[in-house]
Amino acid sequence: MAGPRRGKREASGAKGAKGVRILVVEARYYDDIADFLLAGAMKVLDEAGAVVERITVPGSLEIPAGIVIACDAAARKKRPFDGVVALGCVIRGDTIHFEIVSQLSAQGLLELSVARGLPIGNGIVTVNTLSQALARARLEEQDKGGDAARAALAMVRLKRRLGRGK
Repeated sequence: MAGPRRGKREASGAKGAKGVRILVVEARYYDDIADFLLAGAMKVLDEAGAVVERITVPGSLEIPAGIVIACDAAARKKRPFDGVVALGCVIRGDTIHFEIVSQLSAQGLLELSVARGLPIGNGIVTVNTLSQALARARLEEQDKGGDAARAALAMVRLKRRLGRGK
């Protein structure tokens, strides 16, 4: 069962981000799902005028480490990212691997965001079935990639408004 659709999605962060540097980290474990999530995120980021750099990692568990590696490299070049969009998919299987990956990837994103003051939009979908993943990823359905991008942009704006960013 799909959750309720939120009204006025654009109000949550898609406008007025011209020049904001966003890192998109995509886990490519499920290529089809990753393509849909990326399309949603890129649509929002392009419309907002954000400058995007993309990296890929093997799976959702590697997303937090990928963020650290990319952010540290960008900081050394004196071109830090303003925010991050994390995209991936974890589908329940027959073992506890689902619980481990879904919990630790989310925990890793939260810890990074808090420790570094880094706005991160979490677009890692955690589902029971492939059909649920497709419904959450497709732009014309739940568009969780777009939601993650809107969340990251909203947090970048909040950080700037409160004087902790550029």
